Amino acid sequence: MKLPEGPAERAAAPTGQAESIDPADFRRAGFLARAEAGLSHVPPGPGVPLSNPRGDHDLDPGGPATAPAAPHRDAAVLVPVVERPEGMSVLLTRRAAHLRDHSGQIAFPGGKVDPGDVSPIDTALREAREEIGLPADAVRPLGYLDPYLSATGFLVVPVVGLVAPDAALTLNRDEVDLAFEVPLGLLMDPARHLVRSRAWQGRTRYFYAIPHGEHLIWGVTAGIVHNLYERLYA
Repeated sequence: MKLPEGPAERAAAPTGQAESIDPADFRRAGFLARAEAGLSHVPPGPGVPLSNPRGDHDLDPGGPATAPAAPHRDAAVLVPVVERPEGMSVLLTRRAAHLRDHSGQIAFPGGKVDPGDVSPIDTALREAREEIGLPADAVRPLGYLDPYLSATGFLVVPVVGLVAPDAALTLNRDEVDLAFEVPLGLLMDPARHLVRSRAWQGRTRYFYAIPHGEHLIWGVTAGIVHNLYERLYA
């Protein structure tokens, strides 16, 4: 699913909070303390109830009533956070241009739950290994964000993980063509969280969008980033 870039409608969160956050909270100790307090440490079970899921539908005037109906497909992504000398950063990928679905989009490593996956952590780590060659033993899982329901019916469980700064990556060019990092402090600035709209399948679709240099982080990925802000820094 491709939605061309639309105009910015509004900020997705009130501005000003980023300036009031201690810069130390974007470094290892501060981030880990916020993660311990703000993340869920209990994995969602299979078939998470859809009575009030998170998702881009939160932005629609109709609210949760416009959420994609069940049945949904279970998926998980890894939100990889890396310690750097200047502060924590978040690792993102760009999906390969030749892919039929979501080509060229900015994403977290992740995908559908396989029958052999015991937990969302298993799915997230397996997909990260398959997509970018990230070894599982280089990741320390920290907890879960809220399950996020995509417009195409995937219920995505985001697993936040601390990645060893010396972890070597080997990109699977069949799936991704770029891996890059964005400073956590930039992503957690609510002034950068925009809401854009575009006509899609006969209605106006609203979605989160976070411009960063030449990249536009949008849709599910931007929604998960916004949820990370809500859970840890709002």
